[in-house]
Amino acid sequence: MTKLSVNVNKIATLRNARGGNIPNVLKVTLNCESFGAEGITVHPRPDERHIRYADVYELRPAVSTEFNIEGYPSEKFLDMVLKVKPTQVTLVPDAHDVITSNAGWDTKNNFDFLSKVVDLCKSANIRTSIFVEPDLEIVEYAAKTGADRIELYTEPYAVRYPQDKEDAIKPFVEAAEHARGLGLGVNAGHDLSLENLRFLHERIPFLSEVSIGHCLICDALYLGLRETIKQYKECLK
Repeated sequence: MTKLSVNVNKIATLRNARGGNIPNVLKVTLNCESFGAEGITVHPRPDERHIRYADVYELRPAVSTEFNIEGYPSEKFLDMVLKVKPTQVTLVPDAHDVITSNAGWDTKNNFDFLSKVVDLCKSANIRTSIFVEPDLEIVEYAAKTGADRIELYTEPYAVRYPQDKEDAIKPFVEAAEHARGLGLGVNAGHDLSLENLRFLHERIPFLSEVSIGHCLICDALYLGLRETIKQYKECLK
């Protein structure tokens, strides 16, 4: 079964726009779980423009499903991860000033660095996932680091889906099957939506997890959070 992990960064963005604590990130997180989400994802960035490091510490003891922390493995980030001990850490190669994640790791040229980070996290019994694009060599080097999973960066799929969904999905299917053959679990995330998620899942039914934030929260403005989570989960059946 493919798990739905809800990224609550956009809730924090809305809260931070006015100051105070409305909407309450913890309350929304608990609601997501009660409405059926099988995981919660956060991506704290150095400037804390959405999820703050303090949020991560507050959420950890309250989250009863899988807790996934994404981010660039800086010293500060890794210190937090080792203290919080989430279910999973997803290593993302974000520059400090990007609006949102926009590329996967070059696992070949960053192999030594990633291998050390993976060893550090796995020594703390934290499942590790590396954010990658659907390139077979990149997937191979991700496997060589000792990571447990990859997360496929799916924005290119989402962009091409309206024009030619078969062409859009092809490299992702190939990369996912290659990863599975190498013993890696496969996650996916970025710009997945009610429009394109079902087809992705039909073609890669062995996905372990999809992490969805922006589109899901936008849909919730119209459908409500409970109904939105229900509809996303329907896409994963």
